[in-house]
Amino acid sequence: MLALRPSCENCNKLLPPDSKQAMICTYECTFCRDCVENVLMGVCPNCGGNFVSRPIRPAKMLIKHPASTDVVFKPVNK
Repeated sequence: MLALRPSCENCNKLLPPDSKQAMICTYECTFCRDCVENVLMGVCPNCGGNFVSRPIRPAKMLIKHPASTDVVFKPVNK
């Protein structure tokens, strides 16, 4: 099950579970669409993989399986 991390690893932008701006790689590295397209150029800095839109977990399922609250913040250009 996806962790649904709460924010972009690069810019720390909030990415709630229903965000259409959240992108993930095969290891669930999580970035906002803006960072993926304009900073990372579509390549995950952690694993070298590509990104896809993160699925949205239905609200009723968030009750049973809540999103992660663990923030991963590793800015690429800092």
